[in-house]
Amino acid sequence: MASKETILTAEGLKKLEDELENLRSVRRHEVAERIKVAIGYGDISENSEYDDAKNEQAFIEGRILELEQMISTATVIDSAGNKKGVVQLGSTVVVKDMEFGDEETYTIVGTTEADPSKNRISNESPVGAAILGQKVNSVVQVHTPAGELSYKILKVK
Repeated sequence: MASKETILTAEGLKKLEDELENLRSVRRHEVAERIKVAIGYGDISENSEYDDAKNEQAFIEGRILELEQMISTATVIDSAGNKKGVVQLGSTVVVKDMEFGDEETYTIVGTTEADPSKNRISNESPVGAAILGQKVNSVVQVHTPAGELSYKILKVK
């Protein structure tokens, strides 16, 4: 099975690498110590500290594998090479809701870095997918679970 490409900003890649390093060098050792202490309590068959530590160890090892996979398939967005006025990965876009007149600013990122609360939307989200490749003054139709929305692209940075 081919691995899916992970699209990241340079900042996002650095965060993943830092998290991976922390899990490998700090968290693994902390959990190993917790397991050692829990084993010292005696019978592990009914030892909740041991069970908790083993569950955390499994979570950490799973996250390490996940991060290694994302980093190995990472493609870093180079926003310096973006075409002027065209919405691409890494672009910050100001759009106007044609129905209500509200303006929103979004940064288009890969799914790994998407955070709607910070207006960082995925290139695979309904709005992100609809505006990718569009130019300033384009009006796009967005198919969302809430219905059909229209946005006008006002600015691309």
